[in-house]
Parts: sequence; C-alpha cells; structure tokens
Amino acid sequence: MFVIKNKYFLIIESIRDLDLRNIKKYNKFIIIYRNNSNKERLDDILKFRKSCKNKLIKFYIANNINLTILSKADGIYLSAYNKSFNSLTLKNLNYEIIGSAHNTKEINLKKKQGCTSILFSKLFRVDYDKNSPFLGIIKFNRYFNLISNKLVPLGGIKENNLNSLKALNCKSFALFSEIKKKPAKIINRLF
Repeated sequence: MFVIKNKYFLIIESIRDLDLRNIKKYNKFIIIYRNNSNKERLDDILKFRKSCKNKLIKFYIANNINLTILSKADGIYLSAYNKSFNSLTLKNLNYEIIGSAHNTKEINLKKKQGCTSILFSKLFRVDYDKNSPFLGIIKFNRYFNLISNKLVPLGGIKENNLNSLKALNCKSFALFSEIKKKPAKIINRLF
C-alpha cells in the first residue's frame, strides 16, 4: 500500500544518509539536515543543496543560521531544545521556519518563534526508548484539531505502520530513523 500525503519531512544527519536518485521529481519532500556531531564540508552541502533544488526538494538546516544563509537553504529547523528567537531575522529575509515540540508548552513556543510547521513527537512507540510515552493516532488528532493545525507527526513511524497514517487528520508526516535504515524502500511507499 502507498501512503499519500501532501508533504514528507525527511530528517537526515548526513548528506550520505539519503540518495536523492530514489526520490522522484515531485514537490512533496522536505529534507531537514540535522548534523550535530560530524562536520561535513560546505562544498558537499552546497552540492547536495543544488541536487535538492533540481529535484524540487525543499532543504532546511537545523539550528544553524549561518549555515542556512551560506547554503541558501529554504529555511531553518528549530529543535525542541532551541528556545532562541534569533531565527526570526531569517523570516524577514523570506526563509521559512519549522520546528519540533513534545508538549503544548513547546508548541506555543514554536508558534511564537514563527514556525510554519511543527514536528510533534512521538506518534508511536520508539525503539530507542520502549518505556517513553507516545501519543497514538487519536491523541495526535485531538492535538491537531484543538491546539494547532501546523502539527506534523514524528516518532516511531516505520514501514510496518505506514498505513495507520491514513487515519491522521494532517496532510504530512516526518521520518527520521526509518529513512536511515531503509531509504529506498520507504520512499517508494510514499506515492
């Protein structure tokens, strides 16, 4: 089965995590480059950015205003721990701002930071912490309808539960760990 949504957010930690040849030329994908540990060369990031642009894929940099400007990214991604309002200067320069949150307090902060979309975690149980709480479909839909229609589900989304996403009220979702494990297989299911 295929999962058809308007937008797919793909979070990567390295430009080598994703082969852009697997993505068809659709204006549905948003790549968030969230590299906290190893430094990749600016030239490599610029080449990756150019490939994204050629395939009509939006490209965002996480928590780094300077790299966002240098790479001519489409915008910046603010992690849940990022409480700064410095990124609002990018909004004046026509950059988009997206963020992530885990609760209503963080959702309200991301709205004040000017986020057009908020990745809201965790939708399903995650492998790295089996005991941590998660929302589920019904609770996520309640948040989406009552608190903010900017919410994008993230967390625990795998190939085996993709069909469950059809019950979500939102028109997009985000992938992180599954895109690293099975990028070609998961992308083929998104059409």
